[in-house]
Amino acid sequence: MLNPVHVQIVLFDGFDPLDVVAPFEVLHAGGTATGGAVSVELVSAEGPREVVSGTGGLALRATGGLDPSRPGIVLLPGASGPLGETPGEDGEPEPGSIPVLLAATLATSLPGLLAEAVGDPAVVVAGVCGGSLIPAMAGLLEGRHATTHHLGLDLLDATGVHAVRARVVDDGDLVTGAGVTSGLDLALYLLEREAGPRVAHAVEELFAYERRGTVWRATGPVPAAF
Repeated sequence: MLNPVHVQIVLFDGFDPLDVVAPFEVLHAGGTATGGAVSVELVSAEGPREVVSGTGGLALRATGGLDPSRPGIVLLPGASGPLGETPGEDGEPEPGSIPVLLAATLATSLPGLLAEAVGDPAVVVAGVCGGSLIPAMAGLLEGRHATTHHLGLDLLDATGVHAVRARVVDDGDLVTGAGVTSGLDLALYLLEREAGPRVAHAVEELFAYERRGTVWRATGPVPAAF
């Protein structure tokens, strides 16, 4: 019999909807496939509220507050908006750009809650796309292995993280996915890890989607240079 696994997907202002909805659907289907052993909910650092994404004003409702002490998985999405590669006329980053939205989370109660989650061995912290940059910029992932969208790998590395160019990176109680659609791969891998390969395969078949890429782990021999 499977141990129950509860997943809290964290919403913040300007989140990317696909980073949320793709893992939510996969994990919800995993709940059906396990007879309810896997459960998933949308939360925010501020508690129940409507949270507006960075995509066309689309909003989703957080039904609860993030509980960093609850055993299970805390999953962070990235942000959606302009890339913000070109500063505005005043030299400041473009308002509403992805870097601005991610940085804005650092001024909320989210980093403190994530610090508790990262420090709890019963909690796995997961990130999709720019989601891994939030705890990294908060100084919580120094020395860890993680990935993010390929455009954010340099920033991730600059925070002291060992940035890995891979679809999914498993660093024990930290599991991260790369670009936006990797939320599907990340969630399926989490299902395999927590509920077993047969459950993950059943959800793959249901969604008519096959996971992409090798899950990178810091194990095995170091490959020679090509």
